[in-house]
Amino acid sequence: MAETQKQASFRPSANVVRMQPSSTLAAMQAAMRMKAAGVDVVDLGAGEPDFDTPEHVKEAAARAMRAGQTKYTPTAGTRKLQEAIAGYYEREFGARVEAGEVMATAGGKQAVFNAVVTLCGPGDEVLIPRPYWVTFPEIVNFAGATPVYVDTEATGFHLTAEQVAAAVTPRTKLLIVNSPSNPSGRVIAPEEFRKIMEVVAGRGIYAVSDECYLRFVYAPAEVFSAATLAPELRARLCIAGSFSKTYAMTGWRIGYSVAPAAWTREMSKVQSHSTSNPSSISQAAAVAAFTSPQECVSEMLAEYTRRRDLVVRALHSIPGFRCLEPEGAFYAFPDVRGCLGKRLKTSAEFADRLLEEAQTVVTDGVGFGAEGFIRISYATSLERLEEGVERIRRVAEKYAG
Repeated sequence: MAETQKQASFRPSANVVRMQPSSTLAAMQAAMRMKAAGVDVVDLGAGEPDFDTPEHVKEAAARAMRAGQTKYTPTAGTRKLQEAIAGYYEREFGARVEAGEVMATAGGKQAVFNAVVTLCGPGDEVLIPRPYWVTFPEIVNFAGATPVYVDTEATGFHLTAEQVAAAVTPRTKLLIVNSPSNPSGRVIAPEEFRKIMEVVAGRGIYAVSDECYLRFVYAPAEVFSAATLAPELRARLCIAGSFSKTYAMTGWRIGYSVAPAAWTREMSKVQSHSTSNPSSISQAAAVAAFTSPQECVSEMLAEYTRRRDLVVRALHSIPGFRCLEPEGAFYAFPDVRGCLGKRLKTSAEFADRLLEEAQTVVTDGVGFGAEGFIRISYATSLERLEEGVERIRRVAEKYAG
């Protein structure tokens, strides 16, 4: 009997079979293994700020713990956090957000998950601009819907309303937009975003706007939140936000959604049976993040600007590389097809060579729907970035041409 049980194969559900593991987490784990083995690795794979969480945010969490705020909260989050999020959008963007439209989540990823699974199922199509964040299609697969990719390479990785309109079919239910983009760092201009949402509303579909990198935008590109759109456009929109990137709070697992009240109620239903409420302590920290002065965000952005300039300048000089300038987030997404040919056939092989020959971690573009590209995170020190790009240069020179 025991032998029979040992030989029996585990069969996951059909929806899980359709999913792929996260390539970004795989890159992070590879870096951790190498560091644990004592290797001098340059990690340009992690989508995680190297800054510490601001002290006033940590102190707010400590005060909450000392005050006994360590219990369950309402599924959608504390009223104080809902009001803080609504107040932030009104103060920073002049957008009117009701507390009942806000739900606290365990990171921005859960906000996207909640939005997709409450809306989409078998027979539905979800438009996803390519390149995309690795998790978008896998959430769609989990929901039993079908990802439909909208290629944006011809427009410099800028999604346009024309592209969206051309991709809509009678089965289209949802569009997922990510600006600033992970992995490309490109930003949709406010007027184009409005035009995209006019297509969405006009075709009777919905949209999720992933704004996890909302404040990390480099001039002359503009910071823009979809919360500022007209009410008739916001009626078909869910914003997914996060404290992880802006406030270096990745480990706190706290994010939020802003959506019409009816959609929010359904997402709360899903969350009540999955994670319940986010951490009460993280919620208290998030309140401090959104209600305190924002100098810490400006300081991080200034440092990311210096790093971006260094990385892009260096990448432009590497043989076989081409790179569009990131307008936001903290990633560069170079085209490395000039390094592929007889010896290396794919960007995955190029990333492997960087790891094995130069002990440098990047993320292969295939996970983002872009064979021939790699993602480089510049969320690390200038010193390590300089070392990393020099290691990349040595490998590129070996295979380019």
